[in-house]
Parts: sequence; C-alpha cells; structure tokens
Amino acid sequence: MKRVPGDDGRSPRRSPPSLHSLHHAIAFDMRSRTLLWILPLTLLLIAGCSSSAQMMDSSASAQTAKQQAENADEEKSDFEKAIAKSDSLGGLFTVYRDTTDGSLQMALAPSQIGQEYIYFTHTVDGVLEAGTFRGAYRDNTVFKVRRHYDQIEFVEVNTNFHFNDESTLSRASDANVSPSVLHVEKIVAENDSTGRLLISADDLFLTESLTQVKPSPTPGGSPTDFKLGRQSQKKSKVEGVHNYPKNTDVVVDYVFENPRPVNPGSDAVTDARNVTITLRHSLIEVPENDFEPRFADPRVGYFTQQKDNLTSTSATPYHDLINRWHLKKKNPDAELSEPVEPITWWIENTTPERIRPIIRDAVLEWNTAFREAGFKNAIEVKVQPDTASWDAGDIRYNVLRWTSSPNPPFSGYGPSFVNPRTGQIMGADVMLEYAFLTNQVNQNKLFEETGLPLQAASERPKTLPKHACTLPGFLHMNTLFGKAALAPTAADPSPEQSGPSDLNGEMTQLMEEALHYLALHEVGHTLGLQHNMKASQLHPTDEVHDASVTREEGLVGSVMDYPAVNVAPPDTDQGQYYTTRPGPYDVWAVEYGYTPDASEEELDAILSRSTEPALAFGNDADDMRAPGKGIDPDVMIGDMSKEALDYAEGRMQLVEGLMDDLLTKYEDPGQSYQELRNAFLSVTGQHAQMAAVASRYVGGVHVDRALIGQEGATEPYRPVSLEKQQRALDLLNEYLFAPDAFEIIPNELYRHLQPQRRGFNFFGASEDPKVHARVLGIQENVLAHLLHPNVLERMTDTRLYGNEYTLAAYMRDLTDAVFAADAQGNVNTFRQNLQVSYVESLATVVGEEGDARYDNVAQSAALQSLQEIERMVDRKRGVNAETRAHTDHVLHLIDEATATE
Repeated sequence: MKRVPGDDGRSPRRSPPSLHSLHHAIAFDMRSRTLLWILPLTLLLIAGCSSSAQMMDSSASAQTAKQQAENADEEKSDFEKAIAKSDSLGGLFTVYRDTTDGSLQMALAPSQIGQEYIYFTHTVDGVLEAGTFRGAYRDNTVFKVRRHYDQIEFVEVNTNFHFNDESTLSRASDANVSPSVLHVEKIVAENDSTGRLLISADDLFLTESLTQVKPSPTPGGSPTDFKLGRQSQKKSKVEGVHNYPKNTDVVVDYVFENPRPVNPGSDAVTDARNVTITLRHSLIEVPENDFEPRFADPRVGYFTQQKDNLTSTSATPYHDLINRWHLKKKNPDAELSEPVEPITWWIENTTPERIRPIIRDAVLEWNTAFREAGFKNAIEVKVQPDTASWDAGDIRYNVLRWTSSPNPPFSGYGPSFVNPRTGQIMGADVMLEYAFLTNQVNQNKLFEETGLPLQAASERPKTLPKHACTLPGFLHMNTLFGKAALAPTAADPSPEQSGPSDLNGEMTQLMEEALHYLALHEVGHTLGLQHNMKASQLHPTDEVHDASVTREEGLVGSVMDYPAVNVAPPDTDQGQYYTTRPGPYDVWAVEYGYTPDASEEELDAILSRSTEPALAFGNDADDMRAPGKGIDPDVMIGDMSKEALDYAEGRMQLVEGLMDDLLTKYEDPGQSYQELRNAFLSVTGQHAQMAAVASRYVGGVHVDRALIGQEGATEPYRPVSLEKQQRALDLLNEYLFAPDAFEIIPNELYRHLQPQRRGFNFFGASEDPKVHARVLGIQENVLAHLLHPNVLERMTDTRLYGNEYTLAAYMRDLTDAVFAADAQGNVNTFRQNLQVSYVESLATVVGEEGDARYDNVAQSAALQSLQEIERMVDRKRGVNAETRAHTDHVLHLIDEATATE
C-alpha cells in the first residue's frame, strides 16, 4: 500500500529551497505584510462606514419617533389635551383636578344640558361672627345647566309657582318670572365623539356664584360690628372633591381678608385679618321615583314648599307641598309593614359613649308614631364606626352629630334638605352641642339679660332662613333651673346617712329626660314637623305630675313644643321633667304625612280630628314668645298644663322657696361663686318666664283653625274671658309689680353673686351684680307686652266680638298695680324704677315716640292714666327724702308728657 508521507507519524522531510522558490517566498512575504497593514485600515474604514450608517439610521429613527409623537399629539383632541395633567374624578358630573396646581375642570354630558338638578350647600365650619356655624344648612334650590353658543350657564329655577298642565295658561308659565343666572363659563373643549363639554370649574365654586358666603351688612349696624373683609382669591382653595353617581360635592375654604379689623371677634377667631369659612357644595341628581307629593293643611304643621297656583280661581290658590321622606311599604297589602328603605340615622363617632343609648332610644321612639301610618321599623339607628371612611358631612348619610364649640349658637339643631319641586326630604342632620350637658350660661350676655325671655320677635342666626329652633338654649336654661331646684342643701341627709342618694337619681332623671326630649324634638324637625307651641295644654295641673298618666299619654301633646321643665312643687311627688315619647299630636301628624297611597277622602278623615283637644296646634307664627307677638295665649313657650295661670303661680311660689336655700345649695369648699351666680340667673329667669306667660292672657284671643262645618269646631276667634284676664293681672301685681314682689330674694344672696375672675375678662366694666337692672328688665319685659300697640288696639277691637275688659278699665287696673300700694307712702328702689319706666311708657303712647303706632283710644287711655298718677302722688306727705325725690321725678316726667306748646 502506498504510504502517504507522514503516515508514520513523523514530520515529512523538507528539501532545500531552490532560488526560484526563495524569490517566490520573499515576494509572498512582502504581499502578506502589505495585506496585514491594509487589512486593519480596511476594517477600520468599514467599521467607520458601518457606524456612520448606524448613526444615520438612529437619527432617522429619532426623527421619525418625534414626528410620530407630534402626529399623535396632533391627533389628540383638545378635550384630551386639556385634561392631560389631571386626575379624573367620576361621578354625577365628572371633575378633573390638575395634579400640579389643583385647579378644577368639569365635564358635561350632552344629556346633562337642559336638565334640572338640586343645589344644596351647608357649612362645614365657620364662626358665629361671620353668621354661620358647623352644620348650618344654607341654600336648597333647583338649577338648570344651559348652553348658549360657546358658553355654559348655571341658572337657578324659580319653583314658587304652579300651573295646571291642562290649562292653556301653562304655556305662559315663565311670564314675568325672572330666572337667576348664577354663573357662566366658556367652553374649553368639546369631545367630538362623545359630545362632552369641558369647562373650568374654579370660579364656579371659588366665588360666591352659587351661594352668598359673606353676609350682607345689617341696616343701621354699628361701625364696630365684626366684618369679614374681601375674599382672597389667592388664599381660598378647593379643599376636596367627593364624587358619587348621584351627587357631586366640592368642599371649599373661603378666606376673607380684612387688613385692619376694628372688631377682633371672639376667641374662636384666630386672627380677624384672615377668617376662613368652609362650605360643602352639593350638586344632586333629581330623584326619579314614584314619590307622591302631599298637600299642606293649616290644621297640621309641616314645613312646606310654598307654591302659588296661577291657574286657580280659589280664594286660597295654594299648591303647598309638605316636606316628607319617601317611605314605601315592602308589603303594600299589609296593615303594618316595614319600609322598602327605612330612614337610617347614624350616631357620629364624636358622640360621648355614655349618652349614645339615650340618643338612640329617643330617635327610635318615633317608630311608635309611624305605626299609625302603617309602618314598623320606619327608622333605624346605627353608630358610625371609628374606622369609617366617610365623614359626617357626606349628604348620603343622615347623622346625629355631636360637637363642642367655643361659642355654640345652639345645643341642638335639626335641619333637612329637600327636592323643592316635590317636598321629598333627601337628607338630614341633627347637630348637638356638648354645652347642653354643662352648667354653663352665656357669659357674653349681661347680668341683667341672661336667661330672660325674648325682647324681640325672633332671635336666630341669619343662616337659618326657613325656620329657627331656639329650643336647645331654652331647654338648657330650664334644665339649669331644674338642677338648682334639685341641688341638695345643708339640711338634706348625706349619702352616707341615707344610702344611695335619691337626689342623684332625680338629677340623672332630669338630665336624661332633657337629652331625650332634645333628640326627639330635633329629629321631629327632620321628619318635616314644625314647632307646635300649643301642645303643652294637654293635661290639667293636677295631672302633669302624675307619671302614670304622662308616661302613657305623654306629658305634652307634642315634642315639638317648648314646655316648662316640669319640676314638682313642694309636697308633690315628682313626675316626668320632660316627656319621653311622641305625643298624640305627633302621632296624628305623622299619620297624615306618611300614610302611603292615602286617598283624598282618607286624608280628610285624618284631618277632621284636628278639633280634638289633644291635637291642638299652633306654630311659630302663632306663638306669643315676644312682646306684642301673636294673639292666642295658649300658643306660648315656657308654659305647662291646661291651667297655665295656676301652673305659673305654682312655679313662682317654687322660685320663692328656692331663693331662701340657694346660697346653702352652692357652698362647696374650694369652689368659686360662679355656679351660684348661674343658678341665680336661671331661677330668676324662670320667674320672668312665668310672668311672661301670665301677661299673654291680657287682651288675648283663643284661635280655632277648624274648617267651616267641621265637627267640634268653635268660632275662629274667642276673646279670653274677663275673669281670666283679671286673674292674670292679679298674678302680675302680686309676683312682679307689688312693693314686696322681690323681697323673696335675701339680701345676703346678692353679696355672693360674684363671677369667677379670668384674666381681665371684665376689664372696663364693674363686676358687681346689677340687681336693680335685672329686676327692672323682668318687669319691663312684661310691660312691653301689656302696653304694646298691638295689645291695646286688640282690646278695643275685641270688644266688638266678646271681650268684656274695656281698655279704660284695664289701664286703670294696671296703673293701680304699679302705683296704688305706695301712693301715699315711701317707695322702695325696685318700685321707683318700675314707676318711672311705666310713666315713660305711657308718655310714649301719648306722644307716639319711636316706631310704635298707637290708636286714638289707646292714647286717650294713656293720657288719663298719667293724669291719675299725677293726682295720686301729688298728695304725698311725710315721706323720706328718697321718695320725695322720686315723686318729683315722676311729676316732672308727667309734665313733659302732657305739656302743650
């Protein structure tokens, strides 16, 4: 076999190179070296060309990407561009909030243009000086969103009128009715595919377009009144947006600047130069349901949506609708059924735990009234968890709220908001103040004014345009009186001697029943019920202290009254201090307002019972709480029982007994005399209230609002009997005007009425108790009514239909009450003040000074009284110097009043 060289594993033998081979090798080597040099250069050039190509490709790609981005941006709609930096908050109205500056935009769907919505706002926080406070309900209106070319208009709709659809007049329903264009915004962008419109929403909420935040100046107000100044656009801000399917809520801090405030405000105002008011605006979808409006009736008291029927020929063309919740039976055929959706209340987690059961039980008591309307468990109560993600200001929840404010305007307040078109209540809150549970009185009022009856027709914050509820403050002062009456004296046995203290038990009962009544009352408002100041006339005096009667029937006819605290007189077993259940009127009113699917005949049958004494009704317009206001003495605050004069006399006798022991009741070592001072104010305030109750029977007229032909009806107007009018004046003479009327107060007590010092809290004023000023204030409050032009004129008018008390006889009796007892003797200083004030009042009647207008009959009677006084005192002899000086003063005033030019 032929072997291949090297097969043996050894290297082949090399032959020596030839010359030709050597030359060839040298040439090859030189070419190789050249190639070795050229190759890297070539590779470098190739690499450079490749890199350049890559760079060119990259640049082209970047250019393409940029172009594509620009093209994509150009493809974005103006709508998308406008919201690019914003968070979308979906809800009834979609809101966009810019993530850089917090500005707001709002999107409007095509279906929302031309539609009506409900606007509601309430105060999240404020200060009283600015006319508002936490929980205050404000505007509750209907608005419409309109498009006008490139603008969006928010227009408030007038809901005060009704037109029957069948009438051709309904085609002119907008005649001479001015809508209110609240706000206009330019359309920022329009989505071509969806038709949605985008507008800026900052000015809609951050200005006063939707609601007036800063109160209007008070006509004739003092230059030193607290003033907010101008709103700061820079400092005001949207605090939060809360969006839900059926409502859009926007919370706004309005900051008002006043660089040089004259009045710094209270301690609640941190700095009067910058005051913040926080409001929550709610834009709400109009409910689409089968709610049926129910008409108002003058015999039962509901808050209403008043509407004039402009197509009616009736003498009373009223189309007023009551405010009520939308309650439907789960089982319509059942006599008693649970509702499809109950009225759910939440006790706010700020509520002290020890009183939550009292509040809960009080609210649930209303279920007894709803049973008459065919519902069981119409109301339920829950407690807001401490971990709840929702806040009490959320309008989707009905909340029993509890606060402790520096200057509380109330101790309780129960507003609701509605659909103004139908009267359907859509939400409510009850605001309760911790001050109700304290022994505090309003330290901002003067000594001579604190705890006394109203001097004016109304006292309410400007932010409560529909109704004012001053019950909590009234109830608080009444409860302080109850505490003073129950406070132990040194003569009472100690707990160590008597075991568990009965007094402590009674005090607990008083406070629990007061709190229970407060919750009942305020929740009653949220159900739509007005005040009923006639309800305290339910029982005779001998039954009001019988708990076996009052717990079964109610202490008063309605929890919507302002009754006296029912403290039993000495030697009488204590009954209920306040009623703890809805009264017969409340049950009847709920039956009328909430019986579902009731026919007109069924409703008429319910209303026909209005003449039953237990269903008596009179609201705030009827009541006589202020001098000259109202005509029916049965419609009064602070009274109790069918025999209100007897009850008032018993209460004034109780006050007399308390005065003897008041000092010993408040002798706790180590304490100041502030609590004694507060007790004195509440006790004398109770005396003043009972005097006011008695005074309303003079010149009074009982009112019956039954319809013609109604069973049990009496005449609409029945003057108070002569006997009762004279009885009332006799009580006032004995307990208010007589020389010894205020000798019930021991002189030793006056020297202890010292307020507790706090820094410089009475700087610029003297701290001593103004005893004479307080007594005169009590007397003048009653005189203001007894000599009011309305009362004097009514006494003359009512003689034509039953009044037997002539004005001349009345003025003679009143003058004798003020002057006769000491006409020939010395006059003490309390009587001196009273007599001068009376003469000055008569001079006003004669001279028509001030705003009051008196008729000729009243002026003649007043002139005759002045002349009679002159004859009575001019014969005085042998009196002390003080009385002589006083007599000269009285005669001087009479001379001035009767002088002719």
